This record gives sequence, structure tokens and C-alpha cells, in this order.
Amino acid sequence: MIKSNGGIIGPDNVTTGGAFGRASGVFKLGEVTDLIKQSKWPTAGPGGFQVANSARMNRGSSDYFRRTNNTAGTSDKIGTYSGWVKRSTVSLDGMFFEGKDLAANNYTQIYFQATGALTIYGSGGGMDLVTTALFRDPSAWYHVVVAFDTTQGTASNRVKVYVNGVQQTSFSTGTYLSQNATIYFGVNGDQQGIGIREDGALLWNGYMSEIIYVDGQALAPTSFGVANSSGFWTPIIYTGTYGNNGFNLQFENAAALGTDSSPNSNTFTVSNLTSIDQTTDYPENNFATLNPSIKTYGTQVFSNGNLTSLNATNEPAWAHTLSSIGVSNGKWYWEIKVSGSTPWIWTGVISEAVDVRTQYLYNENTGTFLYGNNGNKYVNGSAASSFFASLATNDIASVALDLDNNKITFYKNGTATPNATPLDLPANLSSTTVFPATTLVNGASISINFGNAPYAISSGNADGNGYGNFEYAVPSGYYSINTANLAEFG
Repeated sequence: MIKSNGGIIGPDNVTTGGAFGRASGVFKLGEVTDLIKQSKWPTAGPGGFQVANSARMNRGSSDYFRRTNNTAGTSDKIGTYSGWVKRSTVSLDGMFFEGKDLAANNYTQIYFQATGALTIYGSGGGMDLVTTALFRDPSAWYHVVVAFDTTQGTASNRVKVYVNGVQQTSFSTGTYLSQNATIYFGVNGDQQGIGIREDGALLWNGYMSEIIYVDGQALAPTSFGVANSSGFWTPIIYTGTYGNNGFNLQFENAAALGTDSSPNSNTFTVSNLTSIDQTTDYPENNFATLNPSIKTYGTQVFSNGNLTSLNATNEPAWAHTLSSIGVSNGKWYWEIKVSGSTPWIWTGVISEAVDVRTQYLYNENTGTFLYGNNGNKYVNGSAASSFFASLATNDIASVALDLDNNKITFYKNGTATPNATPLDLPANLSSTTVFPATTLVNGASISINFGNAPYAISSGNADGNGYGNFEYAVPSGYYSINTANLAEFG
């Protein structure tokens, strides 16, 4: 995936290697720092970031949205889909939006293939467009716009596809809709589906934000986004009309995520999503998650937007993974909830020098500081028994990482362990990029909260900038790991 097709504030945009640098799936704050010095990174501050929401959709629990048009559409030949999506699984197909003619079983679909190709397919009219560009970065937000106008005489004008404001004109399969063919989004009686195919397959696994359909207009991406002063493609408020069967899902109402924010009130029926699935992980403020692209050993299963990780039951190997964002200065906070009947876990931080493919991460001597659920401390492979309080199922371990003073504090259920005095980081963790990391063994699982917990929060605490939702109070001066806060530590 080349930089011109990369995600918003995604690794493609910050790694070195020229225009064709490859996505690593991680951020490195040192690279962000360089971009800040070059005035190429968004600035923080009032109005600098739009506070908005997304829906976190989990394939394993069959999360999706559906509605059936109950009025005549503005057009059955012209319309525009716009949506921001962040993939959690890049090895499976995932459906953004489908319109289906329930009577004749025709449909129009927009989805990612497991290969990473963006596909626009229609059973009526013979459409099959598959991009040669591949979108496989699990840490990036992508803005996808597909504008239909089948009245056009030129085939390539009947469907226009854009990703992050860039029109996609290179297709491995390039069959356009026939002239005056029907698109099955706006017709009375047609079914609109978000995150699911008509047969219940291709369920979306990841995040969606600002999902809009405009019935009767073929619009450019500039109606929904703009390149900011740093050159990054960012959302703007859509101010146009929607047509009869258009809608705008902003996911503002946690109790009713399918609520339409357009004047049409074309609300969707919600299947299996709850208020927990409303997040503030959003294109202009991208939160850290676990990184399914950088893992090793064991049979790791990621869910809940890559915030829950499970090592398969009775799997003997050690399963390691790290976060999608690394940090090299500043003060950072996150929480880890222990789950599973056998909570064999290690959690903490590792240096970018550590190869997570090493079988025994707690023995690694190139930069590790880990808290074991048995209460042991592991620093560069050296263990101290019964150092911390032990962790059991449903306990929450917290980490306060101070890279300005090279200190770290661990907590159990809000109380510092072994005491309130921060611990010294070893030298090989004090002058490098550091990543939150976990190791799981024998059916263990954890859910990590970088600010958008995949589990119920009984209290609710934000960081000093107002970001995140944590079970315990965020220590003063510490922040959740997201791109808005990263902008402050250049």
C-alpha cells in the first residue's frame, strides 16, 4: 500500500522510505516528532480535533445495521456512499454497505476483500470493480466514497471510487454498470445493510464512522472530507441534502446507535451492538489498539476492535502482541482487564528493539518491563518473585508510563503495586520507542483499554485533555495513547 492510498494519519504517512513506503501497522512517536518539526502533523488545542464517535463492530457477535426503504427513492440510478472505516481483521472480507432488492434478489455491494482490495459489485447491471490498490493497515482510518450515476454514457463515469480523497482508476477487474442500470440503495422496498451481506456473511470487523448515503446525487469526496493544512485527509460536516432514502449515521446516541442524524430519520435496526460499542476512536483522533499484524506463537484471536486478545484454550505456546502506537516521551496511561478461567498473562512495555517473535518475551533482555498475573516482575529477563500483587479474573491492571523521567507505575484495581513509588525503567527502555505489550498462555485472555474500553465501565474517568473513558482516575499529567495527545509531545 503506497502512501497516497494510506489511512488518515496512518503509518504510511509517517514512515520513511519515500512515496512507496510500506505500512508497518504501528506509529512511532519519534517519526511523529520529526513531522511536527516540519509542520506536517496536525496541531492540538481548542478546535484542533473534532470530538465525534464511531461504532465498534465485532464479527464474532454478528454486529450489523439494517433498514428497509418505505418510501419511493429519489433515484434508482444515482446516489453516493461515504463512510470512514478502520479494519480490525485484514485477512477476511468485510462488507461496508449493501443495497438489496428483496423481491428479485439483486444487490449492490461495497466491501473490502481479504486481499485488501476495495470491491464494488452488482448482481444487476453486471458491475465488478476490484481495486489494484490494497488497504490492509489495521491502524488506519480509510475514507471510502463511491458515487453512482448510471445515466452516464461513458462507462467509467457511472461508478467513481475514492479512498482518502484520491480517485481509484486502476482495477484488476474493471466491469462497470450498464447504462441506466439500477442501484439497489434507494428504491422503495429495498433493504439497506451496513456491515453485513444479504445472506448474513461478510460481517464487518472493525470501526465505522460518519456513514452517509445521499439518494439522487453523485458527489465528489470533497462533500465529506478535505485535506487539512498538513495534507492529511480529514472529515468535514456534510451540509447537503440527502434525498428520500438517504441517511447520516453519526453514532451519537449510545442507546440507539442506528439513529439517523439527517432530516429523514431513516433509522436503522441495530443487531447485537450495545452502548459499549460506541467509541471515540475517530478519524481525527485515532486511538491505539492491539496490533494483529505483529504477533507470534499461539493461536491468538482478536475481537472487539482489536482490544480483546485470547490465546486459544490449552494452546501451549506463548502469544505475544503489542500496541499499534509506540511512544518515546511523555506520560501515558492504559488499563488491562484480566479474563479467562486461567489468567496466565504478562503485561507491560517493551522496546522497539524487541522481536515479539521471541518465544518467551519475559526472558527477553533487549528491553522489557512486565507485570505477571502471579505477582512476579520481569525486567530484561530477570524475574523478581511476589513483587506485585497477584491478578485474578476480572481484576484490572493499570500502567502509568513516564518517559520524561524514565519511570513506570503498575496498579491493581486502582491501587499502586507494590507501592506508590514509581519504578525505574532500565536504560534500554529510557531512550527508545516503547510499546504497550501483552503475553498470554493456556487459554488466557485480556481486554485492553486505551480509552475506549470493550467492557462496561462503572465509574468513568478521562485524561487531562478530556480523552478516554477509564475505570480508575488517570494520574495527573498522564494521557491516553491517541493521535490527538501525540501532537502535544513533539
